[in-house]
Amino acid sequence: MEIIDKNTLVANHIDKGISYEDYRAMVSKHVAEGTSTGPTQTEALSQYTLLNDSRMRRLDKTTKVSEEITEKFENFKGNQTWIVLTESWCGDAAQTMPAMQKLADLNDGIELKVLLRDDNLELMDQFLTNGGMSIPKLIIFDNDRNEVIADWGPRPSIATTMVNDYKEKNGALTPEFKKDLQVWYNRDKSQNTLNDLSELIK
Repeated sequence: MEIIDKNTLVANHIDKGISYEDYRAMVSKHVAEGTSTGPTQTEALSQYTLLNDSRMRRLDKTTKVSEEITEKFENFKGNQTWIVLTESWCGDAAQTMPAMQKLADLNDGIELKVLLRDDNLELMDQFLTNGGMSIPKLIIFDNDRNEVIADWGPRPSIATTMVNDYKEKNGALTPEFKKDLQVWYNRDKSQNTLNDLSELIK
């Protein structure tokens, strides 16, 4: 079997990606049908998809980018594709993807493309987090250099610290902690995500 290097693998997947707008329409269609993305269909995944559709709809309207970050992105001179691996049921993705699109909207040199994780396992396997297929995973690809220059995810830095600290003390994430994490996301209003992502462009 031919072994493809990571940069070529990412480049080969770019055209498979859909726009954020099309992804949002896909999620809304799943909500209407009571289903979710991915091969596994359960009532829980459908409910998460419903919840995430509502979250993204709210964040699409309310996410505010600071003047400093807006200026940085408007002045960015580059040619990048941002590829995000996700699924409709992923709560962390719903809380962070609207911020990704807000930033991409600020510069014609950045295009956001969405790929479903379970349809693209070969790519996902190249961007594991601690050996796991955690999502969302954002891959930043420089189109001029034909190489991956950064990746990010599955959570913003403060949330990552919260999760790691809780796991260290308790061994696993409980439903109660997951609720607390969503409360943190709501209070943060995407600012930690926006700050993290702004550090990835030079």
